[in-house]
Amino acid sequence: MADRTETGREAAGRAMTAPEVRAWFVREVLPLEAMLLRYLKHNWRDKSDIEDLLQDIYVRVYEAAKKEIPAAAKPFVFVTARNLLINRVRREHVIPIEAVADLDALDVAIDAPGPDRSAIARDDLRRLQSALDRLPPRCREVVVKRRIDGLSRREIAASMGITEETVSAHLTDGMCALADLLYGEGRP
Repeated sequence: MADRTETGREAAGRAMTAPEVRAWFVREVLPLEAMLLRYLKHNWRDKSDIEDLLQDIYVRVYEAAKKEIPAAAKPFVFVTARNLLINRVRREHVIPIEAVADLDALDVAIDAPGPDRSAIARDDLRRLQSALDRLPPRCREVVVKRRIDGLSRREIAASMGITEETVSAHLTDGMCALADLLYGEGRP
């Protein structure tokens, strides 16, 4: 009987012994090294990291193969390489918490509004509340339910016992009146 060696496809899907995994790795993965190096050089800006990336890919592929040999080595190796590059890019964009412990030391603008913007926002809210208070009660109720509470016209109609057309009319009248009160000439 001739002793024959299993190919990657024949071994795929089953756990293998350490010598079998090593043989598979040498037979299926190492011949891809030239293509893998070209891929890494093309897709990674820091050329000094290429050898480390290559070793990390080999480790990931080998560890995965100890659990189960992939059906096709080449796609598996290149997907592993792509995922490793993605993870590295993500990690580079994450700032460790220790680095931002003292935000004042970073000299970065914070998104919190300043006192002047807070005062303007409070004044705008007071003006809006005053304008809402000047609307007729049913009209005000429809505007508040639609624009503030986010209810649909159908939900408003059901809760107030009116038709959707009436809701639309109140909403149109209310929004026009608010626009006049807030931005208009002060017309009644």
